[in-house]
Amino acid sequence: MHSIGLTGGIGTGKSTVARLFADRGAAICDADEEAHALLAPGGGAVEAVVRSFGSEVLGADGGIDRERLGRLVFADTEARARLEAISHPLIARRLAEAARQALERGAPVFLVEAALLVETGRHRDFQTLVVVRADPERVRTRVAARDRLSADELDARIAAQTSEAERLAVADHVIDNGGSLEDTERQVKAIWRAVTESPG
Repeated sequence: MHSIGLTGGIGTGKSTVARLFADRGAAICDADEEAHALLAPGGGAVEAVVRSFGSEVLGADGGIDRERLGRLVFADTEARARLEAISHPLIARRLAEAARQALERGAPVFLVEAALLVETGRHRDFQTLVVVRADPERVRTRVAARDRLSADELDARIAAQTSEAERLAVADHVIDNGGSLEDTERQVKAIWRAVTESPG
């Protein structure tokens, strides 16, 4: 089974690319969804996050208010590091279990979609790193419409990420997701062929 880390900046369309890999038979694990589950009511990180950030981040449903928490951590490097220290070990355990299950099912490829693979150094855990990119103005339009962020909030989230140049410097493959779906699918097909047909 070949392991792929899939990453890219906010709004580049990582989930679209992951679905195209899934269509070809890859087992997919979305690290960001796993992180959201940890913060949901009953999630494994709720208690530790409340201890670290205070009861003001607790939502009425008993889960973490992710918008409120996001405003704290994307504006404060130290706060973001505290959150990562809580969530990353829990996510890593979940990804290891998902990989084991994919191997048992005989999946040819196990792909982890995650926004912060390069920032955390976890891109080194995979045989292949695929970086998704798109035109910056297209990215801003996508994110503003999807997440209802102010310009300042969007700037803070972009600033919290590593630069595109740093991601591209360690990428094994780059997918430009700024064109048509057909063009993106063509790029996915080429990478799929490279990782499934090459030895090891």
